[in-house]
Amino acid sequence: MNLKQRVAEYLEKARLMQIATSKNNKPWVATVWFAYDQEFNFYFTSRKSRRHSLEIKNNQNIAGAIVKPHKTLGVKVQGLQFEGKAKEVGTGELVKAFSLYLKRFPMAVMHIKSTQDIINNLTEQRVYKIIPSKIVFFDEISFSKNPRQELNL
Repeated sequence: MNLKQRVAEYLEKARLMQIATSKNNKPWVATVWFAYDQEFNFYFTSRKSRRHSLEIKNNQNIAGAIVKPHKTLGVKVQGLQFEGKAKEVGTGELVKAFSLYLKRFPMAVMHIKSTQDIINNLTEQRVYKIIPSKIVFFDEISFSKNPRQELNL
């Protein structure tokens, strides 16, 4: 199995990611539920008034991490870190992005009934897209001799 397949397999099992934003050289980390597409773009929903949403609006540079829970110190670990750009999804891509998110998290309809709610500004919720430029997959299980694997996108 190649690196892209390993990353896709890992993402399928993970559900939460931490994203790091910043404003005026002050970093902030938030945890969000995420979906992804075949090009390894990540999608999440959040209120437009949240700190990370406001910071993305003014500074698209972002970093993040996706780690499935580990229960014991010393066991072989896997984890994924990335850097890239984030933005609020525009009208043209909104249906695709929200469909990916809804497929993974059907309960999301409790917060966003449809993309028309976003377009018509009937909800605070927005859909965001992260376009990673680099993914680092740290995998002591599959790549024991060289666990740090870089995927440049």
